[in-house]
Amino acid sequence: MAAGYCIAATPRMVEASGVAQGMVWQPDAAHVNPHGQWDALGVRELLVQWTAVDDEALVPGAGLPTAQRLPDWKRIGREPWAREVIVGLAGRFDESQARGNAAQLVKQSLALAAVKWPVHVAGWYFPVEVDPTWRDAASLAPLLDRLPKPLWISVYDNSNIGGAALAAWLDRWLPRDVGVLFQDGCGDYVRKPAVARAYADALAERLGPERVRIIAEAFRGLPGGGVRAASASELRPQLQAYRGYRVFLFDGPHYVSPALVREMVEARRH
Repeated sequence: MAAGYCIAATPRMVEASGVAQGMVWQPDAAHVNPHGQWDALGVRELLVQWTAVDDEALVPGAGLPTAQRLPDWKRIGREPWAREVIVGLAGRFDESQARGNAAQLVKQSLALAAVKWPVHVAGWYFPVEVDPTWRDAASLAPLLDRLPKPLWISVYDNSNIGGAALAAWLDRWLPRDVGVLFQDGCGDYVRKPAVARAYADALAERLGPERVRIIAEAFRGLPGGGVRAASASELRPQLQAYRGYRVFLFDGPHYVSPALVREMVEARRH
């Protein structure tokens, strides 16, 4: 496992590697073994949302009950879109439960991190999401100190306090050796890509560019509830706006279908 953070890629380096550099995979019963052509978009890094959820592990040897169906980690580790893997640790489907049980999740996460992973581990992700409405978020700091590094968490801002305010809030309590995956908010129409880019710029200025990556939401909320996959015409402006940052699609197996990949690739050729 690497130690510390890699130097952030320059805009030219990132752009040359494709429209997206990573993707998120949120394992669930319907998406245990992902297959796709996400590497055609430039994806080389896989972020696994979690490897244990609600006290059930997706890998043996972590001291937790294991799911009936387990991912084929060896096969996943050979995929071109998973040359490097950020391993998500222990989480909960319910956000409030995750926040309230963060200490227990850290204990489970340490056991997961000790597993011998058959993938190239590029870092770790603690799947307890934060946002400025969480008044006790600072209590997470000493828990994050216990986890292996490089370590990432994700942050969102549905209150629209602005990039500078969000960056200042994080800077007050987040350990300096923890990186931030910023959820762009486009999926639920919280903000447009240009505003999300301004958020990322503010985070990079305050926290350092090597600590900031962007999660491009590849879904769209529906008026009556639920979500659908974003279209190529909806997703393309997001990826164009975020050039210069390492961008992760959320999430590949659920929303970025082979047909969408083909449409995105064809659009780049014209």
